[in-house]
Amino acid sequence: MFKTLLRQFRTIAILEGISYLLFAITMPLKYMLDITQPNYIVGMVHGLLFVLYLFMGLRCWIEYKWKFSFVLLAFAASLIPFGTFYLEAKYLKTMEAK
Repeated sequence: MFKTLLRQFRTIAILEGISYLLFAITMPLKYMLDITQPNYIVGMVHGLLFVLYLFMGLRCWIEYKWKFSFVLLAFAASLIPFGTFYLEAKYLKTMEAK
């Protein structure tokens, strides 16, 4: 399943995007209902996945000799909701097919 570095990066991108979207659930719990534990857990997982996403992106940049503009796009995608899903579907999936 995780045979290539690109496949690993694609998987981390999807997981990072899911963890980012989970904040849409945990933030209202924290600030409206004063339930902080789910936000703490999602925050820790998201932070770990975000750092892993950046590290894997750096490894892919070196391994696959990506252009700097694409690396910036990949970084920006991690900051926008649904961005990593778009990056994976539009670019990473086709890269792996080649």
